[in-house]
Amino acid sequence: MLYVKNLHKSYMVGQEKYKVLKGVDLTVAQGEFVAVMGPSGSGKSTLLNCISCYIPFDDGKITLGGQELVDMSEEGLAKVRNEKLGFVFQDFMLLDGLTIRENILLPRIINSSVDAEGEKLADKLLTLFGIDHIKGKFPAEVSGGERQRTAVARALINNPLVILADEPTGNLDSKSSRAVINSFKEAIGKLGATILMVTHDSFSASFCDRVILLKDGNVFKNMENKGSQGEFHDRLLQEIKEMSGDVK
Repeated sequence: MLYVKNLHKSYMVGQEKYKVLKGVDLTVAQGEFVAVMGPSGSGKSTLLNCISCYIPFDDGKITLGGQELVDMSEEGLAKVRNEKLGFVFQDFMLLDGLTIRENILLPRIINSSVDAEGEKLADKLLTLFGIDHIKGKFPAEVSGGERQRTAVARALINNPLVILADEPTGNLDSKSSRAVINSFKEAIGKLGATILMVTHDSFSASFCDRVILLKDGNVFKNMENKGSQGEFHDRLLQEIKEMSGDVK
């Protein structure tokens, strides 16, 4: 579904060139829930921004659903972002003047494609994520967890190939975080969604099928979840300690 091959990205700061991504390879299969973890400065957010083509990359290849994303026109990239990618951000990015249901429908409103199928899917998502009772309320009137579940539903309204989630539980308490992760799992199990999530939260990552650990712009380890959530969480914590050099 998503293939990233030998991805390089650097930034110029004054006269100095800083390499952020140094040949990253990763794949995300259809229906997978994959997390990317790593310390600050490891390249997590840069990786996500390159995949979404919000920033250009220096070298490498990104393929989404069989389509290469390099050298596309801005119009073509905008179409990919709106129709083939869904986005979930740490700060929700909901519009205060729209109701919860209207926020979910926003990508279709922008595309002038709010038809009967879209309306039906919005209502299905409201029910699936347990936010049907607040569909007429505005973002300021609901909790952070409900706002983030709304953002997840909005990301799914165009049936994207992949959802890119950037620290989706970063502003939430543990109960709300778990509700959002459950929403992702529901989306995968009942809608066939595919999710790539950048996170600092090892607990949230432990519910994923795989976790890719980044260090200094390279893939340090690709970890598969083959046991229980608790066992995988323990393994994650141990690998993170080893990655940071703290093996005590």
